[in-house]
Amino acid sequence: MAENDNKLMMIPLGGLGEVGKNMMVFRYNDEMVVIDAGLMFPEDELLGIDIVIPDITYLRENKDLIKAIVLTHGHEDHIGALPYVLKEIKVPVYGTKLTLGLLEAKLKENNVTGTKLIPIRSRDIIKLGSAFKIEAIKVSHSIPDAIGLAIQTPVGTVFHTGDFKLDQTPVDGGVTDFSRIAEYGEKGVLLMLSDSTNVERPGFTMSERAVGQTFEETFRQAKERIIVATFASNVHRIQQVINAASKYNRKVAIVGRSMVNVVSIAQETGYISIPENTLIDIDEICNYPRSRVAILTTGSQGEPMSALTRMAMSDHRKVEIVPGDTVFISATPIPGNEKLVARTINQLFRQGAEVIYESVSGVHVSGHASQEELKMMINLVRPKFFVPVHGEYRHLVKHAQLAQQLGIRKNNIFVAENGQILEFTRKKGAIGGRVTSGRVLIDGLGVGDVGNIVLRDRKQLSQDGILIVVVTINKSEKAVAAGPDIVSRGFVYVREAEKLIEEARVIVKDVLDNCLEKHILDWSSIKSQVRDALGKYLYEKTGRRPMIMPIIMEI
Repeated sequence: MAENDNKLMMIPLGGLGEVGKNMMVFRYNDEMVVIDAGLMFPEDELLGIDIVIPDITYLRENKDLIKAIVLTHGHEDHIGALPYVLKEIKVPVYGTKLTLGLLEAKLKENNVTGTKLIPIRSRDIIKLGSAFKIEAIKVSHSIPDAIGLAIQTPVGTVFHTGDFKLDQTPVDGGVTDFSRIAEYGEKGVLLMLSDSTNVERPGFTMSERAVGQTFEETFRQAKERIIVATFASNVHRIQQVINAASKYNRKVAIVGRSMVNVVSIAQETGYISIPENTLIDIDEICNYPRSRVAILTTGSQGEPMSALTRMAMSDHRKVEIVPGDTVFISATPIPGNEKLVARTINQLFRQGAEVIYESVSGVHVSGHASQEELKMMINLVRPKFFVPVHGEYRHLVKHAQLAQQLGIRKNNIFVAENGQILEFTRKKGAIGGRVTSGRVLIDGLGVGDVGNIVLRDRKQLSQDGILIVVVTINKSEKAVAAGPDIVSRGFVYVREAEKLIEEARVIVKDVLDNCLEKHILDWSSIKSQVRDALGKYLYEKTGRRPMIMPIIMEI
C-alpha cells in the first residue's frame, strides 16, 4: 500500500497568502476533486500583465484522477481561471445556476467548448467517484447563489465555508443555512476551511440592505442625474439601484461590457428583477430630463479603460460628467488600486460632480464575515482540524489565533501555503510535502510566456529607458561600414543631449575598432563589449542604467 493511501490530502494551489486565484484540491487515493479555479489581478510590479492564474502543473499531471471541479460562487477570484484550465483538463463542472451562467459566458468568450456544466442547488448532494459525496449549503455573500460545501470522505467530513458573511437580512432573502451547518457540526466535522478576508475587522459585517437605504435616501434627494459604479458581479447591489430608480421614477441605463453581460445573465436566470420600462439604452438618456436618469457603470476600481474613468477624463463617447451629477463609487478599493480610485474621484470633483464614496458614506458593505461571524461559524461547526483560507498571510495567522481562542487545539490548526500537502486521517493531521504551485501570468493571448526575465526587462525599460546602437560591419575588410547610430527612447531626448550621444558614439566606435583589430568577429562578444563600455560611461555621466541594445548588421 502506498504511503499516502487512505489519507485525505488537501492541496491548495492558490488562495493562501493572497486574496485571489483560489483553487483547492482534495485527494483520496486515486480520486481528486477541485474546488474553485480563480484568477488574481496583477500587482504593480507585474508590468503589462492582464491577469494571474494558478499553476496547474499538478492537475495536468493527474488529470485522469480528477472527478470534477465544484464552484462555490461566481466571482472572478473563484471562476476566472476556468477558461484556461478547461482547455487542458476536460472534467465536469458543478455550480449553482447563476455561477454557471456567468461561467458559460466566459467560456463562450474564450472559445472553450465541450465542458459539461451541471447545475446544483442548496442541499443537493453530488457523488463524485467512490470517495467524495458533496452537499451544497447556502451561504450569504455579495453575489447570489453562493454556497459552502460539506465534503464527505472516508476519513471524515470537510466543511468549506466558501466566501461568506452571516447577513440576517439579505436582499434576496436567502439566509445562510444555519440549521444544516449546525447538523454537520453535531455529527462531527473532521476539517474546516474558512474565509479569512475580514478577520481583522471586529464585530459584524453590515447587511447589504444598509446600502439600499443609502441609495433610497440619495435617489429621493438628488435633483440631477445619478451615476452608480460598482462591481459588475455585485448583483444584489445592482438590484437595489434598480429598485431605488424605479421607486423614484428614474430610467436606468447600463454602461460597461461586463456590467451589461452580468445584468443580462442575472435577468435570464431570474436573479435580477427589472420593472417594465425601467431599462433604457445608453443612447436614449438624452431623451429624458436629467432628473429622471440613473446610470449603472463599471469602474469602481479606477481601471484606466473602464467606463467611469473615461467619463471622469471626458473621454467617454456616450456620457459626459456635468456639474450637478451625483456619482456613487459603491466599492472598496482592492489593495493596490487606491491611487487609481483617488485619481478618478478627484477628477469627478473637478468636473463638478457630487461624489459619494466608501470612506465618507455608507455606499459599500463587505461580502465577507467579520470577527464575530467567523467565531459564530467556528462554534457552529466545531471541527477537529482547522485551516484558514482566502486571505493574505497575516489574515491566516489572525484567523488561526481566533480559532485557538475558541478552543481548537493549536496543534490541530494549520496555517498552510500554496503547494503544501496537508494529510488527514480520522485522528491525525500533518503537513506532508509539496507539489508544484505558483502563478501563471496572462499577457494578451499569451499564457505563461512572460516570465521573470521579461518582467525584469519591462521594469528596466519603465525606469531607465532604452538606447539602441545600430552599426554595419564589413567582415571581409574588418571595418565599420556605417554608424554607429544611436537611438534613445525613455532615456534622454537626443537633441537636448547631443554631446552625451556624440561621446557615446565615440566610445562605441573605439570598442568596435578594438574588436576588429584583435580579430574578434563573434557578434555576441562584440555586443557584450559594447554594452559593458557604454553602460559604464552612461552610469558615470547620468547615474542611470538604460537597456542597451546593440544591433549589428553585416555586409
